[in-house]
Amino acid sequence: MNAPFPNSSDSGSVEPGGSPADQTPLKLLIAAPRGFCAGVDRAIEIVEKAIERYGAPVYVRHEIVHNKYVVNSLKAQGAIFVEELDEVPDDAPVVFSAHGVPKTVPAEAERRNMIYVDATCPLVSKVHRQAERQIEKQRHIIFVGHEGHPEVIGTMGQVDEGQMTLVETVEDVDKLPFDTDEELAYLTQTTLSVDDTAEVIAALEWRYPNISGPKAEDICYATSNRQAAVKQIARECDLLLVIGAPNSSNSLRLVEVAERLGTPGQLIQRANEIDPVWLDGVKTLGVTAGASAPEILVREVVKKISSLRPVMEETITAAEEKMVFKLPRQLTE
Repeated sequence: MNAPFPNSSDSGSVEPGGSPADQTPLKLLIAAPRGFCAGVDRAIEIVEKAIERYGAPVYVRHEIVHNKYVVNSLKAQGAIFVEELDEVPDDAPVVFSAHGVPKTVPAEAERRNMIYVDATCPLVSKVHRQAERQIEKQRHIIFVGHEGHPEVIGTMGQVDEGQMTLVETVEDVDKLPFDTDEELAYLTQTTLSVDDTAEVIAALEWRYPNISGPKAEDICYATSNRQAAVKQIARECDLLLVIGAPNSSNSLRLVEVAERLGTPGQLIQRANEIDPVWLDGVKTLGVTAGASAPEILVREVVKKISSLRPVMEETITAAEEKMVFKLPRQLTE
């Protein structure tokens, strides 16, 4: 779909540094799908519904999703973000983030008779249930993920200490201490690089031929689709802008996907981070957004770019997404 986006700068405009602005027409390729996924939509709506149901303030343990714009918008509605439950009064409602939490967190909330709402993405919850089933079968779990990420902390916290081992790379697989005949299973973080994860899983299956894996891959549909969309446009672009937070795993992976294909990538949170110098010599620019970034930030970036160069905007669609997740029953009854 071709759609010219009006340019707000004059042909003779001058950049703040004093040099004439580049007015070479810029082809702007917008990746689709991009931005919010069903799990993020659900998590944000859970916080908003909880504020409606219980009144402000509603506490949220950890950033509900990794995006400052979203977090600040929810703060304005009455959400208070904390890192741990000990920062929450016993009589205040609390929401658990979309990334999931260790099982000790809801257990503590129940012990304190707290009102809590779990906004864990259902696809992350599915991995949690898989972990429980593998432990019931007395298998040690190899978990593929990024150390320190909230989703990894939450998933590893579903089992007892020592029942799950984290690996990030093929080199980590080579260092595993297990014998080839041990009962093992693997699971993965939902927001990983599809290609990198395939390499790690291949290494696991080569070293441990009897290792048990999930029936379907754990990397979520939204992560896979956004990476596929970047692959579809990256080779045509001189530069790819990814809108997302530096602590957003799926956003960082989008930059990596582009760079693996030879296209420079820049991660930005807002349009004001764009350096006009980046566009020097760029004829085709790609734009996408991580699963926690709202569409309003995409339009903000397009508007900023159109103020620097005349652009022709085109959306390239790699997949259609129709996934919707139900809200927790306690917010709908």
